[in-house]
Amino acid sequence: MPPEILDRLRPICRRLPDAYEEPAWIGVRWRIRTRTIAHVYTPDPERFPVYAEHLIAGEAPTVLTFRVPVDDLLSLTIRGFPFFRAPWGPNVAAAVLGDHTDWTEVAELITDSYCEMAPKFLVAQVALPPASS
Repeated sequence: MPPEILDRLRPICRRLPDAYEEPAWIGVRWRIRTRTIAHVYTPDPERFPVYAEHLIAGEAPTVLTFRVPVDDLLSLTIRGFPFFRAPWGPNVAAAVLGDHTDWTEVAELITDSYCEMAPKFLVAQVALPPASS
């Protein structure tokens, strides 16, 4: 896991009430209770061919998966790179992370993911990030 990516994600996730970080089966994930709100990893495209089309200069991408309100999934993923629909779950999207990443947008997406997964009383405590212009 590139440390510079984790350095960008950790402060975003730390500000979400009761969210915590833990090692995942691959990479690192952030959860609220037992629900994953964000998961960052570098997949092996040979083992997981769905990622083969997202290679960057022939290398496996660093990928962030997160939950998206179902009504927003198509509008996010239809834009194409760096977004795509993850092949599991009805509301899971993925983003290829790197030098091109808009970290303000990532903060908004992780916050939305948290709001999809957290109990309502915790969602009410969330300070939404400023909207990107």
